[in-house]
Amino acid sequence: MTDIATGSHAHPEMTELDRERSMGGVGTETTDREVRRISLADFDERRDQIADELWSAATDIGFFQVVDHGIDVAEVEHAFAMSAAFFALPDEIKQQYPLQKGQNAGWEFMSQVRPSVGTPDQKESYQFTRPRMDGLWPTDEELAGFRRTLEDFEYRCWQIAMRLLSCFADRLGLDRDFFTRAHDPSADSYQSTLRLLHYYPFPDELLDAENIWRAGAHTDFDVLTLLFQRSGQGGLQVLPGAEVQGQAWTSVEPSDDAITCNIGDMLMRWSDDRLPSNFHRVRAPRRDEYRGARYTIAYFAQANTDVLIESAAGTYPPITAADYIAARVAANYRK
Repeated sequence: MTDIATGSHAHPEMTELDRERSMGGVGTETTDREVRRISLADFDERRDQIADELWSAATDIGFFQVVDHGIDVAEVEHAFAMSAAFFALPDEIKQQYPLQKGQNAGWEFMSQVRPSVGTPDQKESYQFTRPRMDGLWPTDEELAGFRRTLEDFEYRCWQIAMRLLSCFADRLGLDRDFFTRAHDPSADSYQSTLRLLHYYPFPDELLDAENIWRAGAHTDFDVLTLLFQRSGQGGLQVLPGAEVQGQAWTSVEPSDDAITCNIGDMLMRWSDDRLPSNFHRVRAPRRDEYRGARYTIAYFAQANTDVLIESAAGTYPPITAADYIAARVAANYRK
């Protein structure tokens, strides 16, 4: 397997995983940074303006939220209802559809151990990666309509992600369909993933433990992430590059009408670090906060396995998307 190239402009001597291992502290919190909300309304007529807003937000903190994105609230609510129904199934049913090692498909629980903290994330998840789902779908008797719902919702996410990435392609001097070709859902090499997440309610005995996280600090190793959150179910925080030394974290407010987006490591490589892939985490709730279950749905746009990721200025050596993803996934799950 190809080694992951050493990575950050801030720490060129460290690999991405070395950087992640240094991010386990509690740090501080700040309200000085803004996670911008960008409307995608009238996209074709406003493309240049939207592209400017996306680029400005992405180069600032690597995170932004999009509204007026075209997915009806009822569709989102239905996807969340299906997610909750799946996670409510008995474990003996979910265990029939286990996460396939190295395939990013299937169900797992408390198996993701972030290098930043060394303890399991307090959650369970179900991954849907189109070409890799043989034997991993619950039956209609177990959960009617689940497969159709996820397939439809994943496609809607792909459409939005490709629309956003076409704007970044414009600004990077690439042809507008560059990233669309790199994420071809009709190919067997497609490895973008829709992930349903259920973060467990927090019991009293875990509330004050500094090394327990819903999701430890990490960067995403994809091109672009789309995250659907529920209002009132917070905890997501981002650490912009300028705040890394002091670990000053900015909270990302959840909203039913917005999709929270962030740049991933693949796009940072492709852009010669012009678009930063920044650390983020989901901290544990505090005693005066909502402590119940937290549900999110994430779409990870990951270039097809046979796509070569290479930067125009040669900041990073070329690497296939397959080699890159395999190395990162292996580092985040128990062997």
